[in-house]
Amino acid sequence: MGGSAFAADDPWKPWIEPDFPFFSSGLDLRPQSPKDAKEWNITPRGIVLNLGNDCWACFDTDLLRVSAIWTGKGVTEDSLAPLSYQNKPLKTVGGQSKLPKPDGKVWLMNGVYPGWQLGDKVSFDDPREPQPSPEEPGRGPIPPSVGQFKAVRLNGHSAVLDYTVDGAEVEEQLQAGSRGDAHLVTRALRLAPCPHAVSLVLGHPLGGDAAPKVNAMLVWEPKGSATMEQQDGTWVAHIPAHEKPLEFTVFLSEGGEFIPKDFIVVSHPAPSINRWPQEVVTKATLSTSKDAFVEDEIPLPLNNPWKRNVRMADVAFFKDGTAAGVTVDGDVWLIRGLGKDLGEVHWKRFASGLHEPMGIAIRDEQIYVFDRNGIWRLRDTNNDGVADVHELFCNAFPQSAESREFPMSMRLAPDGSFVISKGGQQASTISKLNGSVLRIAADGKSYEILGVGFRQPFIGVNPRTGLVTASDQEGNYVPTTPLYIVKGDEYHGFLSELLPKEKYPAPIADPLTWIPHPVNPSAATQTWLIGANMGPLNDSLIHVAFNRPELFSVLLNERGTKPQAAVVSVVHDFDIPVLNAKVNPADGWVYMTGFQVIGWGTTATRVSGFGRVRYTGATCTVPKEVIPMDKGVLLRFDTEVDPQKAADPASYTLESWHYKRTYKYGSPHLKADETPGQDWITPSSAYVSKDGKSVFVGVPGMKPVQQMRIGWGIVAKDGTKLESNAFFTPYELVKFNPTAEGFGDISVDLTAKATVAQASAPASAEEGKRLYQLMGCMACHAIDDTIQPKIGPPWKGLYGKTVQISKGPDVVADDAYIRESILVPSAKIVKGYEKVEAGMPVYQGVLSESQIQSIILYIKTLK
Repeated sequence: MGGSAFAADDPWKPWIEPDFPFFSSGLDLRPQSPKDAKEWNITPRGIVLNLGNDCWACFDTDLLRVSAIWTGKGVTEDSLAPLSYQNKPLKTVGGQSKLPKPDGKVWLMNGVYPGWQLGDKVSFDDPREPQPSPEEPGRGPIPPSVGQFKAVRLNGHSAVLDYTVDGAEVEEQLQAGSRGDAHLVTRALRLAPCPHAVSLVLGHPLGGDAAPKVNAMLVWEPKGSATMEQQDGTWVAHIPAHEKPLEFTVFLSEGGEFIPKDFIVVSHPAPSINRWPQEVVTKATLSTSKDAFVEDEIPLPLNNPWKRNVRMADVAFFKDGTAAGVTVDGDVWLIRGLGKDLGEVHWKRFASGLHEPMGIAIRDEQIYVFDRNGIWRLRDTNNDGVADVHELFCNAFPQSAESREFPMSMRLAPDGSFVISKGGQQASTISKLNGSVLRIAADGKSYEILGVGFRQPFIGVNPRTGLVTASDQEGNYVPTTPLYIVKGDEYHGFLSELLPKEKYPAPIADPLTWIPHPVNPSAATQTWLIGANMGPLNDSLIHVAFNRPELFSVLLNERGTKPQAAVVSVVHDFDIPVLNAKVNPADGWVYMTGFQVIGWGTTATRVSGFGRVRYTGATCTVPKEVIPMDKGVLLRFDTEVDPQKAADPASYTLESWHYKRTYKYGSPHLKADETPGQDWITPSSAYVSKDGKSVFVGVPGMKPVQQMRIGWGIVAKDGTKLESNAFFTPYELVKFNPTAEGFGDISVDLTAKATVAQASAPASAEEGKRLYQLMGCMACHAIDDTIQPKIGPPWKGLYGKTVQISKGPDVVADDAYIRESILVPSAKIVKGYEKVEAGMPVYQGVLSESQIQSIILYIKTLK
């Protein structure tokens, strides 16, 4: 897929662009705070304004305060986007121990209290409701009745902040100048008529003798309409009630006296700037594969005039097929030319300055982006192709300062509301809504909790029914990858390391299905193929996997009293990391994108990329149903199967196992007796339906279990190979009615068979490749080059190689070693894979000698 490969010398300019007036970032002021200042002086949601003349200011959109003013270079590279921007092998440190700080000398600061307050008396306490950890500063915005942030507007080379105080509109523009060693920052404000007196907390100076001299100058009103005072060392401006708009300017100087009379204050619109006039054109490459679902490459606009890295996280579509793509570095690009033949793809830079966004949606032809600040609506009011207004649509929910409370994903619901998911890992403080799925009201004024107790959830929303799904990431308390229906404010089992171990606050919701870690080690979003042109997959649900970039079909099963699902791979092994996939209304095909940071677990070879999965019309090999039943498993396909192969029970393999949820990372596979490994299940019979499109595999002793796999190696009637695996959690087993299911009046043979699968073909490398899929080997063992191998030793280059054994001398991977590893995997465990191979299934009595030889022959071909 199109993207950039990892390189240490990527030619990107710095993450902070000097000619853009702002960027969003958290800000840690604890090291610079006076000893007697409030603890935990952190701004989780901040707009950092580039004031020019090496001056910077951070505006807290929750508390409407200027957190700090400093002289220097911006902020330190500690958050995810700037830290990893140059493709360095660096990841954010969990918790709040290493957050972005002012990169320079701070000379004015405010504590964690509102910057605007009602009346002429101010308080230096935080009036918001505390989080479970009282010291956590990320408590959300102050009440709208006191004040509310509205928007950032581009004004020439500067930015204007729009917000309200006591219901009155406020416009504010900060600028900087210098004379000699002195720095001057001005806060030019315009207040609409206000029925009550209000106070503006300007901040307390730092630096001893270099403390700023603060003065106020009224522009339209006579002097004396506003007063200034120092309260406990903090400068405060008091503005009386007024019936007419009021304009005034506060001058803040650092480094000595500064006479502001000649300083120009811009309080009116500046000439607009054609900021990014150029388009970048890339040429897509269409796949020539004959498979049913193929991937087309769409290169990213990496060769752009601004030398800006493009690490795309999500994409959304307008009605005409134009796309908007958002990058984790805070940019939004408009993408035109996406259609059936692709041809030339035109990229136009549209917006910047966002705070590590990972979700984008389009409602009523307007762009909405979810970042750490909340949900923004991006508007181009002068129709020059660039967003000039960033409107904060919703920040009603809190955002903690925890580095891994990522804005994971966002989806539009059919009622106009937005559903978002928030990262849940907490290492410094406990917050209420970390690891939650929320519904944001259509007007952006409120939110509803849909689910809590997630580690790092990604979501999907059905655009017709509004059904919300979510995945989660295996880790502490998450035994393997789950896929949920999210409803009713249920709890999903994850706990912070700061909380007592395994003391769950509520019953834990069951997932639709568990997915084995080797199959889907890192789950991402879900997408409904509503209005798609994806053939047999139309209107179905797909699930995006990140570690091994892959799209799974999620086969929902609502035949019983409890929803269940099975997952089956559709297309896999992309070379781009995939986080999101969306249907383009112009062609009905699926467009996918994502990014990675070096060190994240993925086999993708590129930093980011953009691609399309389309349906060619070839025979679809993905089943439309996988239903566990009381007498076996029902498989339905969209094509007729070869009856001889399909009716042979040796064409199917099954195994089952359990997981155990603990505070430890993940879970081993456990047999029914709780020893490590999987229980092998031998099919007793197989039957083909009258229409030739369904198979019922008879299985003696079917019973509910946490995880089951069924693999099949059959052939369609037209000769297409049908070889895959389905993974599911059979909570309940509905009764099999052969007549109703289209099989006629048959009696299922449930006679227990010996656990030996007879070879269906002479020993050959081709048969070994089939068994690699059929037996589930592909889940653990890589057969190609990857950045990060799968959880089992790779097969590529294995034969003839000297293998290091964890306990014992090195061995050569010859026929005898491979045979022993298949039949008795615990005999010689490869160093570094002790936990994995100890739980590998034992194939003694499962594979015939011919099948073992076929696998050995196949491994020999993997040079």
